[in-house]
Amino acid sequence: MNLRAIDLNLLVVLEALLEEAHVSRAAHRLNLSQPAVSSALQRCRDLFDDPLLERGRGVMHRTPRAEALRAPLKALLAEVHALVDPVERPLRDLDQVIRITSADDPTLLIAGPLLASLSQSAPALRIVFHPWVGTHGTLRALTDGNTDLAISVLAVDQPGLERVTLMHETYVVAMRKGHPAAERFDLDAWLSWPHVVVSGRGQMQSPLDLQLAEMGRSRSVGVVVPAFQIVLPLLTGTDLIAMVPRHGFADRQHPDLICFDPPIDVPGFPLHLAWHRRQSQDRGVQHVIDTVQDIFRDILG
Repeated sequence: MNLRAIDLNLLVVLEALLEEAHVSRAAHRLNLSQPAVSSALQRCRDLFDDPLLERGRGVMHRTPRAEALRAPLKALLAEVHALVDPVERPLRDLDQVIRITSADDPTLLIAGPLLASLSQSAPALRIVFHPWVGTHGTLRALTDGNTDLAISVLAVDQPGLERVTLMHETYVVAMRKGHPAAERFDLDAWLSWPHVVVSGRGQMQSPLDLQLAEMGRSRSVGVVVPAFQIVLPLLTGTDLIAMVPRHGFADRQHPDLICFDPPIDVPGFPLHLAWHRRQSQDRGVQHVIDTVQDIFRDILG
């Protein structure tokens, strides 16, 4: 292949086409006419000898070749941008969208402080919080460039990704004030009342149940919910008991609830922040990374 014959702008258009999987949306994103983008798509098809985008029922689908191109193309364009435009703009001048995929509890912890901090340091940065899609889906989103940052338990090493530990979280047992179990809270009291289980997959058991089984004990499950943010309001009007992350409970400051340390040693978990290495030179992403880390330092005191 003659590299001198390749127009770098063509690759910019291709990146938008593969991201949007839609000619009109890609044209709008690039501020180009639809015919110009359609023409560029045909040139890309000729260049890669592949349809890249195929029409379905009213939509376009990426071919396997197109899916394989997405991540390396993003990385290549990021490196080119850093090469030709190395001048560091002031943070206040950065006009950029940063996408964060996060579980619900970390989102509730950081959303307010993050936006407040960015409004002072980088007011043109805009944050889009994406819902948690599981570990595998989130790692793929980071690799494919569908998200910029991820916050959750990400204890899986994957080539090309950077990861830091924000904190090691522990659990508390929460219940309504006046709950009968609160009179003398111990293991028997804890297990005498129905529990709330949080599971995005609707599973009724968790590692805690295996731990209890090894002790010859068990608990009853009263309800399974998909997210921690549902749990605390649910406790106020019921006799349900829930084990929830300690810092998430403290942050809510719910006046109708109380909490206790678990009556057995329940392992906590690390909370990670991850991003792809191609973002290491992205000033906006790195500023959000630094800000999120500062927020957790404040949380931990």
